[in-house]
Amino acid sequence: MALYAIGDLHLSLTADKPMEVFGPAWENYTERIGDALSRLTAGDVLVLAGDTSWGIDLNEAEADFRFLDQFPCKKYLVKGNHDYWWSTVSKMKAFFQDKGFANLDFLHNNCHVYGGYALCGTRGWFYEEDREGHGAKIFNRELIRLEASLKAAGEREKYCFLHYPPLYQGYECPEILKLLDRYNVVLERYQVSRCFYGHLHGGSHRLAISGRQGGVEYDLVSADYLGFQPKKILD
Repeated sequence: MALYAIGDLHLSLTADKPMEVFGPAWENYTERIGDALSRLTAGDVLVLAGDTSWGIDLNEAEADFRFLDQFPCKKYLVKGNHDYWWSTVSKMKAFFQDKGFANLDFLHNNCHVYGGYALCGTRGWFYEEDREGHGAKIFNRELIRLEASLKAAGEREKYCFLHYPPLYQGYECPEILKLLDRYNVVLERYQVSRCFYGHLHGGSHRLAISGRQGGVEYDLVSADYLGFQPKKILD
């Protein structure tokens, strides 16, 4: 039994968006993902940190979900900026139930527990997004969702899973970082001790910040950065 994380699978079994066009690092990536997930067991938990499928709606993404569901580990999905199939949680859960996908669930306005740890998260925000007008509403909603997830964790040590990096070289999202730090100060030993994020690819990997910053340890878990091998977080 172990906890893993990986993001940015960009599966495209139905949508015509093969990631091989981005270079040799993505060659046979679907097969490589399948080989890695086949080594996980029914007792394992895998957090998928966004951009799971290129499907534009649930029906187009069905083949990608079916691909993931064949592997027995429990999977929690976080929303990514390219997850156009994402709908309301009630609609997505109903779709999964109708299709018989028993191993897929969502990390969205909630938390899940692994051992004594709470798994929290949301999509997050990024410098490339507009923070005015409609963009400001979306950003504020992301902060609300993240805090709802952290609150749901109660008095447990918290691991945070985001799609967008909250910081990297030359950039930070101060509102999200302040929220994580506030929980560290208020809750002391029940703090957010680790944060995992994706979104960065290729040459952007060099901008990633890994290791401890303040009271939080950060890790990039984009699939191409990990060589399509999920990162083991806990045994």
